[in-house]
Amino acid sequence: MNGVPISDTARVADSTGNWVDRHAPLWTRPYLRLARFDRPIGSWLLLMPCWWSAALAAGVAHDLSRLPWFCALFFVGSFVMRGAGCTWNDITDRHLDDKVERTRSRPIPAGQVTAKQAAIFMVGLCLIGLVVLVQFNGFAIATGIASLLIVAAYPFMKRITYWPQSVLGLCFSWGALMGFAATFGRLEPAAIMLYAGSICWVIAYDTIYAHQDAEDDLMIGIKSTALLFGERTKPALLLFFGLAVLLIGVALMLAGSGWFAFIGLAAFAAHLVQQVVRLDIHDSPLCLKLFKSNRDAGLLLFAGLVADAAVRAGA
Repeated sequence: MNGVPISDTARVADSTGNWVDRHAPLWTRPYLRLARFDRPIGSWLLLMPCWWSAALAAGVAHDLSRLPWFCALFFVGSFVMRGAGCTWNDITDRHLDDKVERTRSRPIPAGQVTAKQAAIFMVGLCLIGLVVLVQFNGFAIATGIASLLIVAAYPFMKRITYWPQSVLGLCFSWGALMGFAATFGRLEPAAIMLYAGSICWVIAYDTIYAHQDAEDDLMIGIKSTALLFGERTKPALLLFFGLAVLLIGVALMLAGSGWFAFIGLAAFAAHLVQQVVRLDIHDSPLCLKLFKSNRDAGLLLFAGLVADAAVRAGA
């Protein structure tokens, strides 16, 4: 992957002092940044619905034996496929990223890698993701492959709709289906409700994230729910976070979950409420901090689901 001189003078604007900046070999850094390995929060957020689904399905099956293996596969798959998705996003957005303050230091607009080099790297990540995917049953493999159509379409949505966050929700929530697909070789109603709840969660947290770029997006004609909601963002967040909690609660009831799962859901809900209370859409660093905190919200729910599955497996 040669052809463009690699310099480390252009770090990604909202990611400094991480392990990539400090320890990774110089020639790997642009590629690690393309995959967002310097900013793993997106991978964690992609992973959360996978882990929720795997734990909820384990509870339904009254069997924890496969949960650690599934969680490990989903961990690797989420990081590499989020990396592939971000690389695809950077390839499609390369002529927009150089117009936005936060993104103009990304590897392609900064001249650290070419679009062709990025595409080769993306294919390599997809191959790793395929190796992970084929560890599951045939239905889960087909379900995973089906998500690629939405992933491919997502980068173009912000050019045509104020609701690109809804398409991101379809992508980032797909894991809510995968745990049931892997465990049972089919989709249960609980998985569909979990997926719907996760979509609402993604719409809300990515609206918080999008407020960092609202002014630049308005100038260059990029659309987002941050611009759509504007000063009405807090009521909109309460609506979508509330729907997320409600729909996930329905999923738990359909799955026959016990008190530990609902305690985890209550902790998840409390975390979401405090995000809305603290939010100031004009404070970009706070928006980023609150966005990142959704990993912790997701882990609270996951902990409750695992505890519930453990109780049900031992019953």
